[in-house]
Amino acid sequence: MTKIGRNDPCLCGSGKKYKYCCMDDGAKQRAELLDELEQVLAMNPNLTLDEINAVAACQMQQRNSQPIDDFCGLSADQMQNWLYAPFHSLLGVEISTPTDFSNSPVMRYVEIIIAEAMANGGRFKATSKGNLPTKIVKAANSLRPELSTSDYPTHVSISEFEGSNEDKFNALHYARILAEIAGIIYLRSGYFHLKKDAQKQYQKHGLAAFFLPMLEAAVTRYNWRYFDSFDDEVDLRMFWVFMIWRLQRHRSVDQLIREAAIAFPQVWELLPNDTYAPPERIFARIIESRFIERCLEFWGFVKADPERYVDFEKAPRNVKLQPLFEQSFKFDV
Repeated sequence: MTKIGRNDPCLCGSGKKYKYCCMDDGAKQRAELLDELEQVLAMNPNLTLDEINAVAACQMQQRNSQPIDDFCGLSADQMQNWLYAPFHSLLGVEISTPTDFSNSPVMRYVEIIIAEAMANGGRFKATSKGNLPTKIVKAANSLRPELSTSDYPTHVSISEFEGSNEDKFNALHYARILAEIAGIIYLRSGYFHLKKDAQKQYQKHGLAAFFLPMLEAAVTRYNWRYFDSFDDEVDLRMFWVFMIWRLQRHRSVDQLIREAAIAFPQVWELLPNDTYAPPERIFARIIESRFIERCLEFWGFVKADPERYVDFEKAPRNVKLQPLFEQSFKFDV
């Protein structure tokens, strides 16, 4: 077995570096395990080496299966799966393709892109900058009244869901990037092309064919820091399932931030020193911006309360789970 390094992820599944997790209490854990084994041997002196190893493995499994308060009751084994398992191998959560995408900005925008390509022999011309053409931007703008975000800020200069071109239309730009990462479209020689396989999938299964590939691209390969200017190295993608699970339980953005800070304290190392904002506020804003506003809301999974202040204090912020959320995620933990 390769020796674990101080800066490697801890094998307990916490997501923390080994030096900040189990390294300090490793000796204590080994001593406890040896004490338990000594008791077993005292009562069963004729056990073979294989039997002793089996007992030790069983005891370790029991330890790793116990609920951990810092993980909101999840076990180390469950958390390790959520942190490191591939998208299609996650345990304790079933991710399904919804039947209705009418309220999802991302999926509706991708549908416009696909329909334009299908109507023009599988491709359409990009702008000189390599962006989506004005025709698609206008079509995406026209969807705004139909989406759950229709009552969000409407002025084109501050809206995430409207813009005069793709560069100024964050949600549309996000959808286009995901479609490229997911291998649905590609840009070549001044044209956006819809891949041949994607054309076949669309003809056979419709928009539903692209939900899971797009979602996997969003949570595993897309750079969540793309739209902001925070000077940090925090990667929220590692614990996206944990955050989805917690929101499904309590719908509170503020409670989610507290729980994530407790479960993943190593993120504090990655936060910048800021004279005007404490680390707690920076971490909260990162979750609100990257996860709530520019992930869940872009997809149409949730509708968040607007940020507001009462007597100079930030008011509690909650989310309302949208039908797409309920259809997409089912937890069994």
